[in-house]
Amino acid sequence: MTKEIIRNDRTGEEYTRVLHDSGLEILIWKTPGHSVKHALFGTRYGSVNTTFKTSDDPDFVTVPNGIAHYLEHKLFENEDCDVFDLYAQTGASGNAYTSFDRTCYLFTCTDNFIPSLRILLDFVQKPYFTEETVRKEQGIIGQEIRMYDDNPDWRVFFNLLEGIYHENPVRIDIAGTQESIAQINAELLYRCYYTFYNLHNMCLAIAGDVDEDEILSVCDELLKPCENKELISVVPEEPDTVKDSYKEQSFEIAVPMFNLGFKSKPVSNDELARETILCDLCEELLVGETSPLYKELYDSGLINSAFYSETFAGNGYFVPIFGGESREPEKVKERLCEEIGKRITEGFDESTFETARKHYYGALIKGLGHPESLASKLINTALTGSKNAFETIEAVASVTLADVTDCLKRRFDTENCTLSVIRPIEK
Repeated sequence: MTKEIIRNDRTGEEYTRVLHDSGLEILIWKTPGHSVKHALFGTRYGSVNTTFKTSDDPDFVTVPNGIAHYLEHKLFENEDCDVFDLYAQTGASGNAYTSFDRTCYLFTCTDNFIPSLRILLDFVQKPYFTEETVRKEQGIIGQEIRMYDDNPDWRVFFNLLEGIYHENPVRIDIAGTQESIAQINAELLYRCYYTFYNLHNMCLAIAGDVDEDEILSVCDELLKPCENKELISVVPEEPDTVKDSYKEQSFEIAVPMFNLGFKSKPVSNDELARETILCDLCEELLVGETSPLYKELYDSGLINSAFYSETFAGNGYFVPIFGGESREPEKVKERLCEEIGKRITEGFDESTFETARKHYYGALIKGLGHPESLASKLINTALTGSKNAFETIEAVASVTLADVTDCLKRRFDTENCTLSVIRPIEK
């Protein structure tokens, strides 16, 4: 086992990084005086990881869409009881989530941290699947898929991804489809579990007023060492251009909803944090609540307070997105594209940029005071392959107006975007 303290001189904060003998990376951020303790046990396994191989496999294998999410559901059931019943005995609040590039199991508590940690480490390492329980889960997840299919917020986003991407599995709902989950069986679940839930592919992240030695003692006892299988996961090659420039669907809603996304080249894990920050700043300068364009769009009734922007980025995908409600989404797109062209030519105001950068930096510093935020920052650091959780803070502190202008030119191609619209059903 090796241990190192990772410290940031700018903030004075530090955390411990342990490479455990089992192969697991353990990150611990101590926050003396805080009552809340938060832990996440995560794996680099999400909905896009459908084609993969290990050193044991002669060739790549492709599994059904939605299997990562399916596996997350099934791990909460073991041979003896439901995991939530165990957490109820310690008073912890347990949960889990599957995204495009990861699956994480977590709990939050104020007391009984070590007993709750034991539950987390135990059940995530103890898969139990039978054909009977797998078939039962198909009905439950099928209902979940139908529920999201009836959710306009969900559909406007995934319609956008379907318009942007030709082949990348990020365009498929995280839970899969009714057809894909029907192909899942216990054998496939075990294969994916032992491929992706290898401790060399995972991380344990903890933040709170905790005892580091106690944590490592429990890890020594419960972690099950395994061989590094040299896992490789790939996504299909993707054309540079969007698949469809416009997608539309109708729902029982009062006001049309929209997402506008700009297809952009994905980046390596080393570049992800910085590129995401640059895009976030571009979006803030273009249409932040203090920007002239936001005021124009809002005052003219083209947008309302539901308007937002985000940078959707990860392993193999990168899309700056603007979204919200508008009775004329095409006009919103037109004005946004005009403003992007103008700013590429004329640039942004230096003082406005500095204000946005300092606000971004302040929000990151504020997050250092919350164990939940810190644990999430740690798990994100590990699962994206970064070696330093302070990377984002350092990047925000160092980016320049020239960096942001360059990002605008590279990532906001007004000729390579998709508009996804959900309109009210005409009666």
